[in-house]
Amino acid sequence: MAVSDTVATGGARARSNRLRILAVAAQELSRNPQASMDDVARAAGVVRRTLYGHFPSRDVLIDGLAQQAAREVTEAYHRGQTDADTPDEAMARFTLAVWEVGDRYRLLIALAQRNLTGAGIHELLRPVREKAAELLESGQRLGVFSDHLPAPALSYAVESMTMGLLQAANDGAWETGDAVAAATACLIAAGVPAGRAAAVAERIAAARA
Repeated sequence: MAVSDTVATGGARARSNRLRILAVAAQELSRNPQASMDDVARAAGVVRRTLYGHFPSRDVLIDGLAQQAAREVTEAYHRGQTDADTPDEAMARFTLAVWEVGDRYRLLIALAQRNLTGAGIHELLRPVREKAAELLESGQRLGVFSDHLPAPALSYAVESMTMGLLQAANDGAWETGDAVAAATACLIAAGVPAGRAAAVAERIAAARA
């Protein structure tokens, strides 16, 4: 085997190990937010040196999980979007994509908020926030969304509502943690009448199922 092939194989194995560690860490930390690096290494079936080679500390591991969650939100949205969507349909699709990932990662997002700096979380969520602002601005131009706030500011409000609802589900204050209800709430917050918001959220959720 050529040296280049050996390097490529080693790189692929390292990437595979990293992804497996992240997947296992997500499960372990969701089950036990106090799980240690040793707990994660045992669950992933790797030695401590391998784990620490990818993630030198627990904070770095949590940062990696938060980054992955942010990437998956964006990817989930792009997989489902269609040019035929109206602005409120696109916003519902976006919120459902966030919820799909956020529901799985809500404990990890909470961990990241406690372990990372506020600036770190703010930066990780920037692509999500910018996409929301883009959708809101488009809807404001067409009169679908309220224009009492500029789109970037409204995107912060919708983001805060989404994170708040995820935290409510995490804390047991909202037992159902229903994605359609979350999407409906975000549409209403953006200025869509309640009846239409619920109908749009239900239709988009059914199409995604």
